[in-house]
Amino acid sequence: MAVALATGGAALVACTLPPALALDAAPPARVEMTVPDFSALVEQNAAAVVNVTVTGKTQPTMVWRGRGMPDLDDDHNPFAPFFKHFPMPPMPPGRKGMPTQGMGSGFIISTDGYIVTNHHVVDGADKIMVKLNDKREFPAKVIGSDPRSDIALLKIDASGLPTVTVGGTDHLKVGQWVFAIGAPFGLERTATKGIVSALGRALPNDTYVPFIQTDVPINPGNSGGPLFDLNGKVVGINSQIFSRSGGYMGLSFAIPADVAMDVVAQLKNDGHVTRGWLGISLQEVTQDLARSFGLEQPRGALVADVTENSPAAKAGLKAGDIITAYDGKPINDSADLPPLVGTTKPGANKDLTIIRD
Repeated sequence: MAVALATGGAALVACTLPPALALDAAPPARVEMTVPDFSALVEQNAAAVVNVTVTGKTQPTMVWRGRGMPDLDDDHNPFAPFFKHFPMPPMPPGRKGMPTQGMGSGFIISTDGYIVTNHHVVDGADKIMVKLNDKREFPAKVIGSDPRSDIALLKIDASGLPTVTVGGTDHLKVGQWVFAIGAPFGLERTATKGIVSALGRALPNDTYVPFIQTDVPINPGNSGGPLFDLNGKVVGINSQIFSRSGGYMGLSFAIPADVAMDVVAQLKNDGHVTRGWLGISLQEVTQDLARSFGLEQPRGALVADVTENSPAAKAGLKAGDIITAYDGKPINDSADLPPLVGTTKPGANKDLTIIRD
């Protein structure tokens, strides 16, 4: 059976080829792919990556559970396989009551010694030492630290330092090459590579961060280290892994650089982070809800509850509304909204696009 479509007086005929003819059809073009040479990019950026050594009163854990996880042993904890922080490999512990040490990574963002790392690397530290690529060591002070984004800003007393170039993440696509430099298990200047596995990944208890998921090998000691694109720009800060063993299992998560640098700017200027708040709780839009609202497919964030006297209540939002855009940015699911709200300054006016039954 054939179907003819007329276009400009010529007839285009579609038909099914007999098996013999189909076998003779030209095969689809093959896309030749090669693994890029990362050596020049690593050499270009390694000098701006640092080791962060932390001294504390308590033994740091090899792998931390995600924030808010139940404090159960792994045999009885249903959340044990899930997302975990990996701040640092512990150094040999001292006698009871003696200080212990651990290590993480970081990167220099200014020639006068500002350094970005993870909050969980320096949280509770009594003393922080930063070791540069040229082996020099400096004591560091915490300018500010934000648990919600897992970002900390350090400062060392130095000048003329090499720096990274921080880029955005809008250009990132799933499947693109990325690489990391850090100190897994204290092994300095270690480079690993992989691809972007997913973008905008929401993790438990981390609603303000749309994580970059990769398969870059990341292990304890990589925390706070940079994730680079093939332009040699920082696109993320390595923060978490998904692991059943405590080590790398192919699922690594980085804080997007643009999210991190917004936090860094506030930490530098104010010493803390102030976030916007709407005062709503959200749910996913199911297939049934989408049909009832006349949507072709589920999209948006369903308002489940509105806090009294909140900005959302004052703006007229109601339970049952579906938010489909925030300040012109599309909301595809409920995980898209909190990061956008969180980066909004309190008191700012933003437009919401909603669907109301």
